[in-house]
Amino acid sequence: MAESVGVELGLIEGYYGRPWTWAERSHVAAFLAGHGYGFHIYAPKADPYLRRRWREPYPEDLAAPIRHFGAHCAANGVAFGVGLSPYELYRDFNAEARAALTDKLAQLDDLGVRRLAILFDDMRGDLPALARTQVEILHWIGERTGAETLIACPTYYSDEPTLDRFFGARPPGYLEDFGAALDASIDVFWTGPEVCSLELSPGHLARVSDQLGRKPLLWDNYPVNDGPRMSPFLHLRGFTGRPAAISGHIAGHAINPALQPVLSCIPALTLVESYASGEAYDYGAAFGRAAEAVLGTELAALVGDRLSAMQDVGLDRLEDSVPRLRSRFAAVDHPGAREIVAWLDGFWRITREEIEAS
Repeated sequence: MAESVGVELGLIEGYYGRPWTWAERSHVAAFLAGHGYGFHIYAPKADPYLRRRWREPYPEDLAAPIRHFGAHCAANGVAFGVGLSPYELYRDFNAEARAALTDKLAQLDDLGVRRLAILFDDMRGDLPALARTQVEILHWIGERTGAETLIACPTYYSDEPTLDRFFGARPPGYLEDFGAALDASIDVFWTGPEVCSLELSPGHLARVSDQLGRKPLLWDNYPVNDGPRMSPFLHLRGFTGRPAAISGHIAGHAINPALQPVLSCIPALTLVESYASGEAYDYGAAFGRAAEAVLGTELAALVGDRLSAMQDVGLDRLEDSVPRLRSRFAAVDHPGAREIVAWLDGFWRITREEIEAS
């Protein structure tokens, strides 16, 4: 039975690299629904029809499984969403772009999308009137989408200066201008002081709420492990740095999962316990309970014994230990064990070229 946590929890597939299969996605959505997760947003970076090829409709053979997954979510009490990245649409929101976007919104409605996220991340932002133009597009979409909830990800979705280096210096007052002009019904994603924040404090979130004129919707980049730097590690430990006290300062909490769908469920369950337990939360004990719920007693103990090797040491430094670890996990008949074996084999390694091509 799901615990009462005082904040809406969800999952956003916002990772780079190999997407989950539809069977894996369906399993995760149903499993987490039983533990209090209320929404699932499909937005893997490798889906070109949500990114650089967004103007093209999904072919029916690709649309059908999305539609089926939306129905699966509805059957499990989960709000199904999609994250659309209309690549640099705000550079020229002309008649052709509006026509293509109208068609795309109609197809997403047909696929059963209840929550539509418009993602302006990973795009140049040092442009005149950036906030005003993006808000104009969001309001235009809001008048045409059948989705019940509209969410925006601003180009600068964190305080981290890395965004300015990659996408140009953020315009002065960007967040304030964006929030002041944006309809109050539209949620806004925020990752925190960093893209992958170590801590999300009430003080930080109160400040961001003031800037945006609304409570931010957290896009939490844990346990995601995409990219060349993170893919050699498995992020399995329980959540830390997200005290239950932040619940009054956010509109919801969405986690960006790891590339390993089953293993992602372990930290996902600890977040539920963190909110439910408040100051009594013990992340180590929460990991043990979550691992057992996801993996069963035997495999949970095996993973716990080797947690530091997988999360702290990482694949590149395991070296001679890899064959022994692989043999041990290959002997266990469980999808979580198979994910670890695949990780040891380098199945989920991601290169910089793969990211730049997305």
